[in-house]
Amino acid sequence: MFIEPIFPIPYSIFLLFVVGLFFGSFLNVLADRLSMGKTMGGRSMCDSCMHVLSWNDLIPIVSFLILRGKCRYCKAPFSIQYPLVELFTGVIFVITWYFSLHSILIPPDSYLLHSIHLGFAAVLIVMLLADFRYQIIPDEMQIALLILGVSKILYTSIVIGGVGLSVVSQTMGMHALYGLSVMAPLLLVFLITKGRGMGFGDVKLAFVMGLILGLLPGFLALYIGFVIGGIVGGILLLTKKGKRKTKIAFGPFLILGLYTMIFFENEIVLFVSKIYGF
Repeated sequence: MFIEPIFPIPYSIFLLFVVGLFFGSFLNVLADRLSMGKTMGGRSMCDSCMHVLSWNDLIPIVSFLILRGKCRYCKAPFSIQYPLVELFTGVIFVITWYFSLHSILIPPDSYLLHSIHLGFAAVLIVMLLADFRYQIIPDEMQIALLILGVSKILYTSIVIGGVGLSVVSQTMGMHALYGLSVMAPLLLVFLITKGRGMGFGDVKLAFVMGLILGLLPGFLALYIGFVIGGIVGGILLLTKKGKRKTKIAFGPFLILGLYTMIFFENEIVLFVSKIYGF
């Protein structure tokens, strides 16, 4: 997505935001259909009257406002989640492109890598929605995230690093070991609790996190996820909106940790190194 060099910055931001709106509409449907085991074929329809929606019913944000949040045919209300996810995706696409473009670890002209990061954002949004709504992280998205992660490692090693194929194979092997190492604590929790304390989707996600980020950044992403999850859980208990046995999807917190480390790995690792002196 070669946006920055072609258009002035304000137009680039607007264009990317609009692209994000349309992607948000698609990712919303993708999260629901993958989680419920439905095929991606077939047109969108109203959940109440099952009437097939036309193109002018599916324009992100605009259609929701024009129809006042109701089905054109049966007047049943649409969930507010639809426009919110579209807006969220548009904002995340802009933020992701900005973070990627201004990362000290990424050359500004590495547009393929910036596009891979947008792919990360899209996949993570689907994972977040699926786990939040259904407490499921679809395997299809795990595979997509893995492919994007491997693509990033290959690009940074060959194109940016200029290393040969023999070194790349060693690098991939090391990253696979990093993934297994980061996955190990969550796998242990899963086995000890027999799946009650941790879903296996979280275990698989931890492996991909370690493979993408590396050993220390992978564990830091886990730590960020646990800290944020603990804070949210504590707030729910204090406000009496949750109980000790209330199930909370852990995937969204892992996703936030992964997203944070993708773009702020250097800053966070340096901060931790200063604290612990290594």
